Amino acid sequence: MSGQLGFGDGWISARVGHNAMLERLAGEVKWYRFEKLLGCLKPEGAGRPAFEPVMMLKALLLQQWYRLSDAELEEAINDRVSFRKFLGLSLQAPCPDHTTLCRFRTRLAEAGLSDKVFAEFERQLEARGLLLKRGTMVDASLVATPQRPASPDGARPAVDPDAAVTARKGRRGTHYGYKMHAGVDRTSRLIRRVVLTPANVNDTGPADRLVCGDEAAVYGDKAYATRARRAALKAQGIKARIMHKSWGGGPALTVWQKRHNALIAPIRAEVEGVFATLKRWFGWSRVRYRGLAKNESHLHLAATAYNMKRALKLA
Repeated sequence: MSGQLGFGDGWISARVGHNAMLERLAGEVKWYRFEKLLGCLKPEGAGRPAFEPVMMLKALLLQQWYRLSDAELEEAINDRVSFRKFLGLSLQAPCPDHTTLCRFRTRLAEAGLSDKVFAEFERQLEARGLLLKRGTMVDASLVATPQRPASPDGARPAVDPDAAVTARKGRRGTHYGYKMHAGVDRTSRLIRRVVLTPANVNDTGPADRLVCGDEAAVYGDKAYATRARRAALKAQGIKARIMHKSWGGGPALTVWQKRHNALIAPIRAEVEGVFATLKRWFGWSRVRYRGLAKNESHLHLAATAYNMKRALKLA
């Protein structure tokens, strides 16, 4: 059974399957806090006994850390002792196959639990004092989709109707897919909020959902510069460290405003490193699935995996 040693485990050296990162994560993350959260997931139905939801969540996180497909994850769990140790599986215990992993991820998305998993780990980070809340950096980044767009004449519909086309900022051509928006803790570079939208949604639209309300300041580029947002942040006691822009037909920026922008630019640009990590190491240069709901659920899993790994460097 899962979590119990089998006969063969007693003959294997403790050095076999040693993985420092996974062993730290197994010990430092309060996994029991996810049990009640995932307990509302309904069993899949008749058949062999279901795998524990927390174990399945760990498997999906392994998938993020090692950029594995469902089939590759199944093979890796069967092959790597370190993965089985992390999941609490003995050498003799059966492991979930790729279809079971896919169905669990779908059930997680349909139940809207990925964002709750992300929020639960944020509470753990806060309890450990890793969220300093000196400021939240907000920004957005385009994410491609492998799905086929609609034909120009409209005769062939899009494979993914939730994806959209937008012009590339500062570049020629267009982009088809999605846009991920993130609010990142300035000092720790931990992700505090993530939102996924079609690519044609303006950066400023979901911006207020990226503000947590407990930070000292909010940092952003000119795309987030609205008078209403500055006033709302001031009313909450949050400093609006958002770059100024000249409005169409209005006066040019003052010397003070230009100086303000020069000071803010390198600070708010630090969020680009988080996007680079998500894209390069977690495979978020493009989405994996079809539809906004499934991909946003996956984004919350990736952000949770990022925060868990990032916390190891901060603790």
